[in-house]
Amino acid sequence: MAEPRQAEPAQRPLTVLKSSSFRIIASFAGCLVVCGLAGVIWSGTRGISQLERQMRETVMNERNEALADAKHQDVPHLAPVMREFVQSEPGFYYLLQDAKQAVVVGNMFHLRPHPGWRMLSWTHRTSPPDYRPVLGYGTVLDDGGYLFVGMGGTPLQTLRHGFFMTLLWCATGFLIIGVAGGFAMSRLLLRRIDLISHTAREIMQGDLSRRLPLTEMDDEFNHLSSSLNAMLDRNEVLLARVRQVTDDIAHDMRRPLAHLGRHLDVAQAAVTAPEAAAALDQARASLNEALEIFASLLKLAQLEAYRQIPDVQPVDLEQVLYMLAALYGPTIEQNGQIWRHVAAGRPLVVHGNRVLLTQMVSNLLENAMLHAPEGASITLSSVHEGGEAVIFVDDTGSGIAPDDRERVFEKMLRLDSSRHLPGTGIGLSLVRAVAQLHHGRIELGDNAPGLRCVLRLPLAVTS
Repeated sequence: MAEPRQAEPAQRPLTVLKSSSFRIIASFAGCLVVCGLAGVIWSGTRGISQLERQMRETVMNERNEALADAKHQDVPHLAPVMREFVQSEPGFYYLLQDAKQAVVVGNMFHLRPHPGWRMLSWTHRTSPPDYRPVLGYGTVLDDGGYLFVGMGGTPLQTLRHGFFMTLLWCATGFLIIGVAGGFAMSRLLLRRIDLISHTAREIMQGDLSRRLPLTEMDDEFNHLSSSLNAMLDRNEVLLARVRQVTDDIAHDMRRPLAHLGRHLDVAQAAVTAPEAAAALDQARASLNEALEIFASLLKLAQLEAYRQIPDVQPVDLEQVLYMLAALYGPTIEQNGQIWRHVAAGRPLVVHGNRVLLTQMVSNLLENAMLHAPEGASITLSSVHEGGEAVIFVDDTGSGIAPDDRERVFEKMLRLDSSRHLPGTGIGLSLVRAVAQLHHGRIELGDNAPGLRCVLRLPLAVTS
């Protein structure tokens, strides 16, 4: 027994965040963000560096001028100079301490005598502290005294704060613009891709007349869609020719084969020799098999040509299965096989063609009867599962190798293990065609041992 090809899984719609277009645009936006932030950082740090350099030059000029006026780097010589500076330059910060760290001259409180550049967090002029920064330079004098000259660092602090806020807002703005732009662009691209994908799925499901949509924009999607539509036009013509040839052969061959059958009947009636009668019986059986193949090919071609279910009506599959169980159960038991029927216990109503649905399940049961050996078990069961009617046809025969479970749906295909058994090789193709016509699918699993055929059909929606 062969496994039907599994139906195409339902395609989940693409999400923007997982799409390649979003990743590409997000990467490009990320590069722009990095470049933009690099520009802001370079510009900001350059401005801060220039201001700090100018402030340091001003402080060093003031310090050097004081040392030059004093001519000696000690407290006694610097004291009168610093008194004059404090009076004439109130905007600067001056401090002169002796070796014992006592304030001699200045407009600041005591500082620890650290040499070099210093950034004070408060002015050291008032109590309570006035938290305004001071940038200055400290010098340890020859006699152990300490000289500090500085200026207000508020402009530098303000510029640094403004730079970090600008950097933060720019990073946030670039990120929002990049993500939002990537999201919007990806949405536009995904709409086109989803439309093309949806059309392709409809074509895969058998609607060969569908074509990919075109827009007024002469973009790459239009060029791709035009090329694919031209290919689909060509494929539809070729498939139509092949189907027509198949139909013509099936139609044209049935007539001479039917005539041949009547001639065989006449010959069989006139022949009295046992050997000739046996040969005619074999010829008649071969002819019937050929007629069955042509009838099956015509039926399959007709099913594949359907765009919708013919004579659709509500069908209770439980009633169909009860009828098939009553029909096939005795025959299976006469073959020495074990028969079981497990009902769902509730109606399984689907919209479909009763004759086609009956033939679909019949083909699976006949395959199980044909391929399962004597003593094997054959079970027909059904359940209601998640809005679907699920039919199981299980047997404990030899089953099918996983690699062959897709191939058996090809027309006229017979596996090597089944060539000695009667059959046309079209039954499972008919099963799949009927299932797909009813928007269902057929699946195979391991029955351990044997094969499990699973038919899934959508239940009719009741108001």
